[in-house]
Amino acid sequence: MKFQCTNPYLGECLYIPDGEPHVYGERIYVYGSHDYFGSMRYCPGDYHVFSSNLDFSDPWKDEGVTYKRKNIHNKSGFHCLWAPDCIYKNGKYYLYFCYEWQNYIMVAVSDKPSGPFTYIGDIKHKDGTLYGHKETDIMCFDPGAFVDDDGRVFIYTGYSCNEELKKMLKWKGIHNCDGTGNQVIELEDDMLTVKGEPKRLIPGYKNSAGTSFVGHEMYEASSMRKFNGKYYFIYSSRLSHELAYAMSDYPDHGFEFKGALISNGDIGYKGNKEPVTYYGNVHGSVEKIGDKYYVFYHRQTNYNEQSRQGCAEEITMNADGTFNMAEVTSQGLNGKPLLGEGTYKTYIACNLMSDKGATKCQYGPFARHKYKLHPAISEKKIDGQRHQLIINMRNNAVAGFKYFKLEHLKEITIKVRGSAGKIILSNSLRGMPLSETTIDKSKTFKEYKLKINDLSHEKCPLYFTYIGQGKIDFLEFTLNK
Repeated sequence: MKFQCTNPYLGECLYIPDGEPHVYGERIYVYGSHDYFGSMRYCPGDYHVFSSNLDFSDPWKDEGVTYKRKNIHNKSGFHCLWAPDCIYKNGKYYLYFCYEWQNYIMVAVSDKPSGPFTYIGDIKHKDGTLYGHKETDIMCFDPGAFVDDDGRVFIYTGYSCNEELKKMLKWKGIHNCDGTGNQVIELEDDMLTVKGEPKRLIPGYKNSAGTSFVGHEMYEASSMRKFNGKYYFIYSSRLSHELAYAMSDYPDHGFEFKGALISNGDIGYKGNKEPVTYYGNVHGSVEKIGDKYYVFYHRQTNYNEQSRQGCAEEITMNADGTFNMAEVTSQGLNGKPLLGEGTYKTYIACNLMSDKGATKCQYGPFARHKYKLHPAISEKKIDGQRHQLIINMRNNAVAGFKYFKLEHLKEITIKVRGSAGKIILSNSLRGMPLSETTIDKSKTFKEYKLKINDLSHEKCPLYFTYIGQGKIDFLEFTLNK
């Protein structure tokens, strides 16, 4: 079967959240942080850059380690590398990033968009004070970088923490995380020195009254883009799962909230009030490729927020420059529904829930007991190899996949293991059954057939529901004409 770019777009067992997409030359590059499966911390891995051709017709390429977590600035390796961003100016590529809870922004440079990057310094005020260390500075957090058409360079940063976290940060010596939004700074031509004074860009939860941002205030994940002469500030709102955006005629002021680009729980999409999959924090941006726009974001796996994977969807722009909210799908960057034949791994599920629905994933391993009745996309060693799959599907749990172009589909072969019961197939969430099959109790994966009456559909979702007294793991399914 011809390669199809599904979500997560990097494939299984790669955990690259916080993706900032940029087109350089004839390829698109994604700069993100690096989670591990089963990690107890955010972003413990080295930076990698991933790239693809512009039609996504080949698998994404891992350009290798571009900046190591453990280096002369972090000799013990204790601090994690948080979300970076990269810009191009004067023949060089500049990477801007922060270490975990270290209140300053570092800068590294490369001759290539793929790196590797070499550290050149930290962002400082003209008097030599580290940006982030003056009383007028905001906490440095996941910086977004932007070069305007006239060559001016801007950095956007900030984090609106709650009062409990604010107390902890004061204990760490960080006093400027205050819930009042984020800041923008302009840089001198050296790409390191603050030009002028920092400005507040959009409000946080403490100072949004009377603005268009109420209910969607700045939380984290600053990113800036410019399309058709308009500036788009993209950020994670206080809802956490929502990647939102604001628009302005200027890069450093005048922004008005315009809406959500995507929710990684599909909350808000077409008025949906309930999550259709397990959700959590989000970070990403929008990139234009040819005449199309794509929103990059990440999803949660393994019940927590430390094993996140990059996803992306095509998103449509209206005549007035606003975007329509995108839907979370399995097809992602494929540009059209997936082929209605061949084998698909279940880690590409875009909908997943228990009989009670889906819920928010938590920070750290300590809340796992809350999810013992919930399914998850997780990772197991099967025949000596690491694979992602859906685990712990209990009675009335459902896994959904969107979308497929089906032509005379007559049978689906599923591969599962676990308790006895049955699998029901439908083409709408909790919808009428199209087929069902009985499964046996087994410790190893076994195949079962779902017979279908010649199903053809241009854009069809597929939902698999487990009915039984125990639990099953769901590895893959094969569509047969």
